[in-house]
Amino acid sequence: MYHSKISGVGHYVPENVVTNDDLSKVMDTNDAWIQERTGIQERRHIKKGDGNSTSIMGVKASEIALERARLKPDAIDMIVFATLSPDMYFPGGGVQVQEMMGMRTIPALDVRNQCSGFVYALSVADQFIKTGMYKHILVIGSENHSGGLDFTTRGRGVSVIFGDGAGAVVLSRSDKEGKGILSTHLHSEGKHKDELALQGPSTEHWVPEIIEENPQENIPYYPYMNGQFVFKHAVVRFSEVIMEGLTANNLQVDDIDLLIPHQANLRISQFIQQKFKLTDDKVYNNIQRYGNTTAASIPIALSEAWAEGKLQEGDLLVLAAFGSGFTWGSAMIRW
Repeated sequence: MYHSKISGVGHYVPENVVTNDDLSKVMDTNDAWIQERTGIQERRHIKKGDGNSTSIMGVKASEIALERARLKPDAIDMIVFATLSPDMYFPGGGVQVQEMMGMRTIPALDVRNQCSGFVYALSVADQFIKTGMYKHILVIGSENHSGGLDFTTRGRGVSVIFGDGAGAVVLSRSDKEGKGILSTHLHSEGKHKDELALQGPSTEHWVPEIIEENPQENIPYYPYMNGQFVFKHAVVRFSEVIMEGLTANNLQVDDIDLLIPHQANLRISQFIQQKFKLTDDKVYNNIQRYGNTTAASIPIALSEAWAEGKLQEGDLLVLAAFGSGFTWGSAMIRW
């Protein structure tokens, strides 16, 4: 059986910076309120006319990842694209990336696991590499949240959290034992599906019904989140799935060189850091600058951490995520 390693990383975020003070001009909120609850200071939003979309940002991040992997687009055997905010209801973003990058008629698979999307996508790609079916797979996480948020006081509990951006990695075949992705661990608990969800429009509740109802509160085409409920479950599942990965590989918490958690809330990351007694240099957070970019958050953070020299050969990298579904997962990687 082969092994898979990350051979290139890249990310892209829109130039348009939206600060907490900017949001306070359109809704009843303020910088102190947002930072106290989330740790977020600013985020990036696509600006109308800037030429960006979920798929286009995915392409921009992918081009950087390919360059760093020293590969051309025609070397890629498969695309795995994670997003909750595709440009179109269908087809998915993966085929758009394939077309825009001029790739061969390779398979393109979309993953809809929201905040856990990148970890799920990485796990899927890992299996294709390990079995020997493919040699190089492009794994993308990209989100355009700003195009579907409620920027009024009614929606502030959700809208202040999310930002736009994309990250990508090239996953490549390796013959080196004990290097690259050591294991991935995935879970779901569907009974909590309504605690963090966007319920419409959907085939069960399509556009004419929404227009006819015209509700003033709990509008189904805006995201809903039971924040405290999600937080309480997230800190438990993050801890469990990290320990699951360590145990599976006969590793201890002290073996972790860098933990990159999904950037859901700085308070969640800090809770996990304190629970595992990790020093600041062993946990990478950038939610302060970008907000929660869902499927893009881990690859953006990974790309930045790599560029800042925080990953050295032989380091144990741990990725962990939790989100809507509920779904959660982790990946243990020997860099």
